[in-house]
This record gives sequence, structure tokens and C-alpha cells, in this order.
Amino acid sequence: MDNLALIEAFGDFKEIKNISKIDLMAIIEDSLKTLLRKRYDSDDHFDVIVNPDKGDFQIFLNKVIVEDEMSEDDDLEIEISEVRKIDSTFEVGEEYTQEIPVSKLGRRNILTLKQILATKIQEHFNAALYDQFRDKIGELIVGEVHHIRHKHVILLDDEDNEFILPKENQIPSDFFKKGDNVRAIVESVDFRGSKPQITVSRTAPKFLEELLELEIPEIQDGTIILKKVVRIPGEKAKIAVDAYDDRIDPVGACVGVKGSRIHGVVRELRNENIDVIQWSKNPEILVKRALGNITINKIEVNTETNYALVYTPVEEISKVIGKQGQNIKLASWLSGFEIDVYRETSDDDDVELVEFSDEIESWIIDEFKKVGLNTARSVLDKDTDALLKIVDLEEETIEDVKNILREELEG
Repeated sequence: MDNLALIEAFGDFKEIKNISKIDLMAIIEDSLKTLLRKRYDSDDHFDVIVNPDKGDFQIFLNKVIVEDEMSEDDDLEIEISEVRKIDSTFEVGEEYTQEIPVSKLGRRNILTLKQILATKIQEHFNAALYDQFRDKIGELIVGEVHHIRHKHVILLDDEDNEFILPKENQIPSDFFKKGDNVRAIVESVDFRGSKPQITVSRTAPKFLEELLELEIPEIQDGTIILKKVVRIPGEKAKIAVDAYDDRIDPVGACVGVKGSRIHGVVRELRNENIDVIQWSKNPEILVKRALGNITINKIEVNTETNYALVYTPVEEISKVIGKQGQNIKLASWLSGFEIDVYRETSDDDDVELVEFSDEIESWIIDEFKKVGLNTARSVLDKDTDALLKIVDLEEETIEDVKNILREELEG
């Protein structure tokens, strides 16, 4: 088998794996050197020359010229008398270069070479696939459901690249059938043994970002900026958007007329509820918007500890917290502040101090009234140290008074 025939024997690899001639030649060179190391324990005495333009290669063995009957290894040494039959100018100690036809390697070694070449072509393909999709992490892919297993779904794209969609990366209400087209983003690319494993996700916030960019041209062209996206997959998501131009309504542009633009995204996410808000640099405004359309009386923000205390009427508490705490959790993620809520009661729930004359001594009530503390709530809003300055009592007695007031208000 000559060199060209050997290369043509691997033509199927080139077609299947889409390997260029240059890459194929580099792999052939590496494979030949691997074979030579197996056959001769080293490739130090060999030169392999690959010519990609002609599509062939040559193997040269460099032997050391020794005195007659002094050769200890016929593979690496040649006697002077043999060399001088070819060229009388050679001397002992010089190198003699001899071309080794591939056919001289023997059938067994040629079969070994084929196996080595097949392995290296597969390694080349795996490395190229790894590099290709490592650069696509975070990008949207579409794959067809090929296999459905207990812990994951296997997808194939148009080029038969395989993607793993684990159960934990699926939206809880996802249901797939063989042949379905599925959208996801590339989450990670790792080697499992010698083969790259491409893991995709439908639960990552980045998946929602990619869907929004696909559906909303203004996000694609940069007119509208996606500042932050947070979600509880399949349940609820919150998106903060902004616009470079003050004349553009970023929220309206994302939602569309009667929700027309956002509807396709919601459908893809299995009816995940999506709130779209406008971003603000003002922390109080951002926290308020993140919580949604809820009555908020006051917000206290600590930018050093990223903590926000929200004061809201009793009847709004359930809206602030949301189903299973989803609303306040997502608002915290979106705004970057840990949000706590303080329930405010109305004045109708307060009680005049005089109503406690049977339980609290009248002179104590009079001392409180002198400084404008006329109701139970006005006293409870003061800390103990402040009350000690108003009335000459033991701290324990002050706490007893506050407990009496608190029990009445809380029923």
C-alpha cells in the first residue's frame, strides 16, 4: 500500500468529521510518529515529512554508520561496507538517511497505524467540538429530542451534535416527546473521559435573556438594555430594563400591545409569570418597583449593608410576600437588597392611654401625656431608654407597662 493509497483509505474520516487537509496531514504525521515509537521505542532517529499540497508523506530513518561487524542494532546502525555500495564518500560516524516505504512497515503495523489514526481523528474532533461550544456558553441552541431518560433528555442539533438536558435544568412543567424541537442555552462544556459533554439549561436566567433578545428587536439592537433578570423557573420572573433614549418606554416595548411581545416568551417558559419593571439608580425606587404594584408607605434603605425595610399596610402584606415568598425573594434578587417588611396598622387600631387606668397607675399616664404620648401605640413606638427619661420608674416596670399596652393592641 503506497502513501497515497493509505491517505485515501482515511478519506471517510475527512468527510464525516469535516477535517481539513492540513489538519488531516498533521494527524497523519503525529500518528506515524506514534507508530514509530511503538515499533522502535523512539522516533528520535526518524524524520516524517508530510506534503499537504501533494497529499503524500515520507518516512526517513537516520542510521549511524559503524565499522563492519560492529552493528548492535540493525534498525539504527548500518555497516560502512553497505553504505559505500551506494556512495563511496561516506565515513564511519556519519549519518546515513534511508527512506522507509510505508509498505515496508508490514501489514500488522499498517493496521495499527489505521487504529492510531482513527483514534487521533476522533480526539481532534472532540477537541474541536469542545472549543466550538466552550465559546458558545450562554448562547441559545435548538435541538431535537433524541432520547428521553429518567434523569436527562438527549438533544441533537442539525449537525448531530449531542446535548444533555438534565432534569434539574428543565422547567418543572416541561414535557417532551421524541422528535420535539427544544430551545435551551449552553450551560457548560466538560470532558467526560475523552468525549466532551455539552450540558444545556432551560432554568437559567440567561435562557430568559436570550428569549427576550430573540423576541424583542430593541433588545437585539441595544436600544433597550436588560439590566437584570431573575426567575423561579416555571413560576415567576422579574426583569429590569432601561433605555438609552428617555423618549422610549422600555417596559411598554418589552411587553407589547396587550402583552403581544412577551406572550411568546411566557409560552416558551410554560406560562411563567413575568414582571417587567424599569430600572432605577435610586435604591428606594428600584426596591418599590421590584416589589410590584403594591401600596408602600415608606422604605428605609441601607446601602452599606444592602438592606431595605419596607413599611406597608396590613392588607398589603400578602402581596409583598407573594405565593410561597416568591415576590419578596425575586424583588430582593432583582434589587440586590435584602428586603424585610414591616406591618403598619392604622390609627383606628390604637387605644387612648386613659383606657388603661385600671391597669396602669394614673400618675404614669399623666407623665406620658405631658410629652404628647396619648395613645398606646405612641408609647410602644418609643424605646425603653427614652421612656425612662420621661417617667421615674424601674426598667422592669416600664417593660410591664409596654406588655400591658401590647397585649391590648394585639388582642
